[in-house]
Amino acid sequence: MQDTIVSIRNLSKTYAGGFKALKQVNLDIRRGEIIALLGPNGAGKTTLISTICGLVNPSEGQVLVDGFDIIRDFRKTRSLIGLVPQELTTDAFESVLSTVTFSRGLFGKAPDPAHIEAVLRDLSLWEKRNNKIITLSGGMKRRLLIAKALSHEPRVLFLDEPTAGVDVELRKDMWALVRRLRDSGVTIILTTHYIEEAEEIADRIGIITRGELLLVEDKSELMRKLGKKQLIMDLLQPLADIPDTLAHYTLALSADGLQLTHTYDSQGADADITALLDDLRRVGIHFKDIRTTQSSLEEIFVKLVEEAR
Repeated sequence: MQDTIVSIRNLSKTYAGGFKALKQVNLDIRRGEIIALLGPNGAGKTTLISTICGLVNPSEGQVLVDGFDIIRDFRKTRSLIGLVPQELTTDAFESVLSTVTFSRGLFGKAPDPAHIEAVLRDLSLWEKRNNKIITLSGGMKRRLLIAKALSHEPRVLFLDEPTAGVDVELRKDMWALVRRLRDSGVTIILTTHYIEEAEEIADRIGIITRGELLLVEDKSELMRKLGKKQLIMDLLQPLADIPDTLAHYTLALSADGLQLTHTYDSQGADADITALLDDLRRVGIHFKDIRTTQSSLEEIFVKLVEEAR
């Protein structure tokens, strides 16, 4: 069992106007994992990250980073954390190299040109190290934010919508980078609107809405527990109606009568399918093709958020 590097207990945030951005959030983040937080706009994702990073004061609750309290041990916890914000805010007329070097110094770290070079090379920024930031493309500016966040060698990296507004190719490059960082021992927490992003790179997925953490699950376990499977059968002869003897199965007949669809829970349904196929043969229904599909993470996400409304 991996040990916990970030421990969140009963974390709540209520703003002055009475808006409750976070409601009793509890979460343990494991050392060396990638955890993706999914949620609609206004769900509380950015508030949660900002609170852990010390940018927003919690109304109640406690957050520990590697055993240190984010309020009592602010300087220590902040040095353990790197943050890549949503906004592309950078010093437009600084060079790439100087702004990343300066970011390292802000955390009291001794100069380490070799580390800065390695970070810039890993992010394909080394060739542009002397360029002014204003000359960079949006995608390069996004990479620069990651370089700044990695400049002081954090153990925990927060990525708030890291691929927002970047093209598909750059998004895949960033996914590869995130995996390399995880493999080097960095714990990564990312928020995203791109469900395929969470499906592609996360080890665990948390779903948050209206300030509440609905669930946190290993990705494969989430798909197994909440995913619905469908058995689709293309029939040899059109069927007018589903026989009454098959009424206890969740079967749907296509309008042309040539396709039967059986929807079932993905857990332990093999016996159910075997019985269904036997029953179909028994009543004289034969099929020429059979295939299965499983609900995607997107369908699971939409269902959970709708149920929480």
